Amino acid sequence: MKRLPAMILALLALPATAFAALKVGDAAPGFRTRASLAGKPYDFDLDTALRNGPVVLYFFPAAFTAGCTLEAHAFAEAADQFRAQGATLIGVTAGNIDRVQEFSVSECRNKFAVAADPGAKITKSYKAALGPTSMSDRTSFVITPDHKIAYVYSALSPDNHVKNTLDAVTTWRLAHT
Repeated sequence: MKRLPAMILALLALPATAFAALKVGDAAPGFRTRASLAGKPYDFDLDTALRNGPVVLYFFPAAFTAGCTLEAHAFAEAADQFRAQGATLIGVTAGNIDRVQEFSVSECRNKFAVAADPGAKITKSYKAALGPTSMSDRTSFVITPDHKIAYVYSALSPDNHVKNTLDAVTTWRLAHT
């Protein structure tokens, strides 16, 4: 486990363009996965969620780490604002459903769903892996009901993900009402 920080630092030194996330205007890959909302597991389907409006899909490296906990708290605090804009919010990380089930209660504060991505299939389809690993980078997407990526933000700091995605959802909503 002590090698993990050194590995992350080494990956940060790699050129960002080698592992660039999907871009604005790209088609968002559909996916189904096990998720948890308020500690209750269920099947999340992107296509179904998009029928209700835009989806904010955010990838985070690991449940219960400092940055990921801060980000989850910030998304939880803003969950009602996302809902008011008609957006569905979901976080995705590698790991098993049991771990994200606990995270959905304690860190997501029962406000939004988090999903397990064993094998990083979803992460890889969005090109949101942290370098060549199966660990997710901290990347946030706003996906519109027509399955297009309207906004992408990738930064290891959790500071601006909530504000930026909420602004993008609000801008999209104003243009589509």
